Amino acid sequence: MRPENAVALHSLALICDVVHRPCSLLAPGASVPRHLHPHAYATVVLEGGYQEAGESGRWRVVAGDVLLHAPFSAHCDHILARGARVLNLPAPTQLSRSACGRIADPDLVVRLAEHNPLDAAAALLESWRPGDGGLTDAPDLLAHALAAPGGAGVQVWALAHGVSRTTAFRWFRSIYGVGPARYRSEARARRAWQLIVEGSVGLAELAAATGYADQAHMSRGVKAFTGRSPGAWRRARLQPSFKTGRRAV
Repeated sequence: MRPENAVALHSLALICDVVHRPCSLLAPGASVPRHLHPHAYATVVLEGGYQEAGESGRWRVVAGDVLLHAPFSAHCDHILARGARVLNLPAPTQLSRSACGRIADPDLVVRLAEHNPLDAAAALLESWRPGDGGLTDAPDLLAHALAAPGGAGVQVWALAHGVSRTTAFRWFRSIYGVGPARYRSEARARRAWQLIVEGSVGLAELAAATGYADQAHMSRGVKAFTGRSPGAWRRARLQPSFKTGRRAV
């Protein structure tokens, strides 16, 4: 499947979920394979809980927790034994990064979502407060190292932590649903995309700043990940319907 088609399908799936069944039931003990969401959105955990491993690390969430997902969030989910009921809402503004936190009144957000999901999302963002920093097992420490600007590869990380590359790779893939090399390349493409749509630095300079060999290398990486080239994203930014607002989380 072409990258742009995959992005479109994930976008459609999220929109349909919000419109037709804003509250979703997640089967006890189920696993949701790693998938990509091109648009920012929020997930309110109403009952039960699950574990999510994504581009910003890993969280174990329970009722009352809220996960904010930045654009092009990629994650897999493992549902706890008691299952979960969640509410997914499209974010009315851009998010700078994915994060976990809580809100004061989930019931209010649910009531608003029955009439207007965007009003519910706005109320959610107003009351959202950050929670803890997530899980910090060895695979999670590796995830943070891989996602950091100029972060070390799995071989360097494994040597520094006294484990074999094979062991580190196996740990990571079993939890995050993807190999370390791809996780790292996606983090770089996501970081480049954010700078492309939010700033005005020249693309060649931006490629160097984000660790690509040259502008062509960055263009291939960003297009493979987002479905559009850097130039296309810059042109889209000029369209009236394109929103670039950020909310720090």
